[in-house]
Amino acid sequence: MNKTSSTADDILACARSLILGGGYNSFSYADIAAVVGIRKPSIHHHFPSKADLVRTLVARYREAAEEGMKNLERAIPDPLGRLRAYIDYWKACIGDASAPFCVCALLANELPVLPEEIATEIRAYFRFLSAWLAAVLEAGAAQGAIALRDTARVEAEIFMAAVHGAMLSARAYGDTAIFATIMDPQLARLAAAD
Repeated sequence: MNKTSSTADDILACARSLILGGGYNSFSYADIAAVVGIRKPSIHHHFPSKADLVRTLVARYREAAEEGMKNLERAIPDPLGRLRAYIDYWKACIGDASAPFCVCALLANELPVLPEEIATEIRAYFRFLSAWLAAVLEAGAAQGAIALRDTARVEAEIFMAAVHGAMLSARAYGDTAIFATIMDPQLARLAAAD
């Protein structure tokens, strides 16, 4: 773990890695303690329960995504370019295995068995991402750069499902290129004909 970060950050990073490797029920505080090099009571000091830990992780994940989308807005004025940058981000993360799957998409699969405070944070992430995608699609349609076949809201849900499904397919096939194979045509489908 990174010694320049706080213990809480190290715990969260370890939990994220363990969740990405096997989901919510695949790890315990003992697993984190072994990786981070601390005792379990130290973890409980920062996060009294596993639900507190994962709720904090998901909340920070959403906040980081929100900041990332704001940065895209500032850096890329073209809505289709923003979508392309979003897809390229995931291509890179999946390709180098730094973030092979969206934590919230992975945990959404486990919603029926997750504590409600975690489920609430996951739903907040999905609402945020859907709203951001819809706004980008609306802006692109208004500029004539994006061709919508349905409402921006419906297209946003389709796009989000395609992204998460492409992640799942890349994992299932053990082939990182599958993500691009699925998502590149999605972007092309949205691009308005010249």
